[in-house]
Amino acid sequence: MFDWLVTIGRWLERYLLGLPLYLAAPAMIIIGALDSSLLSLPEINDYLVVGRCIKNHSAVFYFPLFAATGSALGCYLLYSIMRRGGQAVLRKRFSLENIRRAERAYERFGFLAIAVPAVLPPPLPFKIFVATAGTLEYPRWKFLLTIMLARSVRYYVEGILAVIYGRRVLLFLRDNGLVIVSVVASLIFIGLLIYLFITRKKVSGTVPQGTSESLDPPDTGKGF
Repeated sequence: MFDWLVTIGRWLERYLLGLPLYLAAPAMIIIGALDSSLLSLPEINDYLVVGRCIKNHSAVFYFPLFAATGSALGCYLLYSIMRRGGQAVLRKRFSLENIRRAERAYERFGFLAIAVPAVLPPPLPFKIFVATAGTLEYPRWKFLLTIMLARSVRYYVEGILAVIYGRRVLLFLRDNGLVIVSVVASLIFIGLLIYLFITRKKVSGTVPQGTSESLDPPDTGKGF
């Protein structure tokens, strides 16, 4: 199933990862942009980040940033297309059931609906949330900032793990993707419950405006 991906990855590793930085950086940005917008190259960005960091450990400080920048640009392109085309374009590319799930995710979790899929590896879908953000006219600056930060976290973590564990990182992400998704989703759900509990407790404990004034004795003007 992944034979074609391995072939492309090896070709890119041979011809791209060995390039000097002034050529590899723009190439990485272009590949990331294409993958996140018009094309679909599962795990190619992850493979290149891991491969570069394995060959050159110092690349972990900067190479993930190129992949994150390309991904953010590609996501913004898809976001802009969907924002202009609206629901008509969205329904041509995705099923109505998936669209409704994505919309409910935005209603319940806000920016986490795009941040979590951007961080996690496949099989969690990602482009449906990018496209839905466009049709819902999610704020541009918030969308770009969320994508950039989330993708940076993903690629930097992969780069660091690549320096420590080597190529086993990609195999682990591929074979344990569902486990990672389940664990992270559970942690986020627990965090949201704690946040809602603390927020409600603060609201219930807030003194209504004007209460402190009503507790003071009225000023009759007869004081000393």
